[in-house]
Amino acid sequence: MSVFHDVLFPFPVGLGASGGPVLTTEIVALASGYEERNTPHAHSKRRYDAGPGVKSLDDLAGLIAFFEERRGQLHAFRFRDPADHKSCLPSHEPGPGDQLIAAGDGEMRVFALTKLYGTGPDAYRRPIRLPRAESVLAAVEGEIRPVTLDELGRIEFSSAPEPGGQITAGFVFDVPVRFDTDRIDASMEAFEAGLVPQIPLAEVWLSPGSAAP
Repeated sequence: MSVFHDVLFPFPVGLGASGGPVLTTEIVALASGYEERNTPHAHSKRRYDAGPGVKSLDDLAGLIAFFEERRGQLHAFRFRDPADHKSCLPSHEPGPGDQLIAAGDGEMRVFALTKLYGTGPDAYRRPIRLPRAESVLAAVEGEIRPVTLDELGRIEFSSAPEPGGQITAGFVFDVPVRFDTDRIDASMEAFEAGLVPQIPLAEVWLSPGSAAP
């Protein structure tokens, strides 16, 4: 049975990975020459190739050990996207006012973290499932307040924010992924020639109870 392993993909290797969001667009060409376009999903999924991050045989050995522990594609894990893992710009440090999360209603204490991409009516709000607990800074009307995280990465206040109070947060986050292959092809000859194996990673959507005991 597959579960989520709360461990981080080898960070030095991950820094050299390439990839990003992938959308699913269904296109139907009409006889009139026009097109109809639709998407079955509200959210994009990330895909990566971690192969370029393998710089030494020691990197490769560590990666193979990690791959074996995850049983190939079976178990998901954390991956730090080198280009997109903060609530702010990559060159900045996360702050409590980075992302507008919600407005208080005087009753709710639990809120899902999100990150906004773009501006205006077509901006995309991405659910954040794996924030780093030690990095989360939450505020209500600019006042920092302590929070805890539940298993879905949602923040929980000890008391409900006041009605209308703007809830904001800053954080570092990871992406839940799995290996998108059950084999790693590597050879000494290829490695010495500067050729690195492909290490495809695919984002997964987590559900309650998916974490390993």
